[in-house]
Amino acid sequence: MLAMTLSVLLFGPLQAQFENVGSIDFPTSASPEAQQRFLRGVAILHSFGWLQAIEQFHAAQEIDPDFAMAYWGESLAYNHPLNSQMNPENPRKALNRLGSTKEERLAKAPTKREKGFLSAVEILWGDGDIVERKLGYMEAMGDLHEEYPDDPEVAAFYALSQLSAISSTGDLSRHHNIRAGDIALRLFKQNPNHPGAVHYTIHSFDDPLLAPLALEAAHRFADIAPDVSHAIHMPTHIFIQHGMWEHVSGNNQRAYNVARDLWNPNEPMGDAVHSLDWAQYGDLQLGDYEKAKLWIERIESMAGGKFLEKPNVSDDGGQGRVMGAVSLLKSRYVIETEEWDVPATIASDMPADALLAAALSAYHLGDESALEAIDEALKEKWESGGAAGTTRAPNRNGIMSQQVSALLHTFQGRPDQAMATMDEAVTTIEAMMPPRGAASPLKPVHELYGEILMDLNRPQESVEMFETSLVRMPNRPRSLLGLARSYIAMGNDQEAGEAYQSLTEVWRDRESFAGFQEARRFLEEDGQGGLR
Repeated sequence: MLAMTLSVLLFGPLQAQFENVGSIDFPTSASPEAQQRFLRGVAILHSFGWLQAIEQFHAAQEIDPDFAMAYWGESLAYNHPLNSQMNPENPRKALNRLGSTKEERLAKAPTKREKGFLSAVEILWGDGDIVERKLGYMEAMGDLHEEYPDDPEVAAFYALSQLSAISSTGDLSRHHNIRAGDIALRLFKQNPNHPGAVHYTIHSFDDPLLAPLALEAAHRFADIAPDVSHAIHMPTHIFIQHGMWEHVSGNNQRAYNVARDLWNPNEPMGDAVHSLDWAQYGDLQLGDYEKAKLWIERIESMAGGKFLEKPNVSDDGGQGRVMGAVSLLKSRYVIETEEWDVPATIASDMPADALLAAALSAYHLGDESALEAIDEALKEKWESGGAAGTTRAPNRNGIMSQQVSALLHTFQGRPDQAMATMDEAVTTIEAMMPPRGAASPLKPVHELYGEILMDLNRPQESVEMFETSLVRMPNRPRSLLGLARSYIAMGNDQEAGEAYQSLTEVWRDRESFAGFQEARRFLEEDGQGGLR
């Protein structure tokens, strides 16, 4: 057995690309040369650096063609484990290169522990539907963890298997999240440089209630693996949960830079698109609207078939994601900046996000006919199921349809119907997964409900909505502004001042903003000491 700790020193052609990916201790039966490549592949795999991990596993296989664990690792690098659906085709091909049958493959794993790892992925990439396979894989990894309770890699992959199972079962109990997070946190304490420990801690606790448990891990991850784009992006899951917008912007800018520097025309652009998307969200919260426009220009360049002045030739289907992101970023820009703009033509085949942005624009610009047309278009999209992209899209299309209907009811003087419709939207969103990442729908339900209630002169109820919105998505400036105005309408200047103060801290460099000026005037006139 060769026990080797990887504090990642890479030889060969990838040295310039990846010098820092963390440290793991994963002894196997491989030769020293194959083991080095394998360790690096696993470390990168923990950070979801898929293509780079596959390259390392292939290198290990070339050195030692019968090294079973190199094929095990490769099989895990073709699918995002937290996606509800996973394509077993490439993982099965990888395993079949090791041996044509399960028995033949297991015979090439010389130790009981290695057979345990390999047996688990045989379940994951075997027969049956995805939920059965994921649950079976989780149970197999749980058994392995019981047998090897002190093995850090068994623990790490068991934690990830629980998170993977949740993504397909839709379990909202947090039971497996907390169990996975407990394992990952203990591993983090044992090895603060373990990329899986910090990564899976973040995923386990990525919700408003549990996020503080992952803040230390979030700060650590980007330092552990600064050469992996996803590792730089991933901490912003927790930074968003804390409303730490400068970190959200900065980390995703760096993640985008790394993805850009490593990208080749025959590769997907997923890491670049994802970090670009979240960077724009952070910049919009900070009020950096010029930079938010720059992200739109970049995604439009990708959609036009070019990235870094090089053609996009990957046929992995990622171009559809790019095209969707164009509409998303443009719609988000309209909603967050409140630079209202009603499209000349409204159609049900428009993306739901674009219809929501158009509806908010029509409402604020007083365009009743456009608002009615958008209401019909979104209802049609909801009833037809819409173009999903995720298993949650139909519900979110429904929520956006309810948001638009509530705006129309408000505009046309039907307050009871407006509130009843928004109550339904609140019930639906609160029954779903807790918020994580950029706001979805683009206009948070509780935030919009608060604004509608203010338009209906119901400030006490609007306070409740804005406060709930800020618990779910801390430090959103539009919610802070709405909360301050609601408190003023109630005559509660002290609470209004606290909300305005928080707003000026988020928008501290945005003195030209009307909302900032409103907050500063109030703080100065109210004698609360002005800006800090």
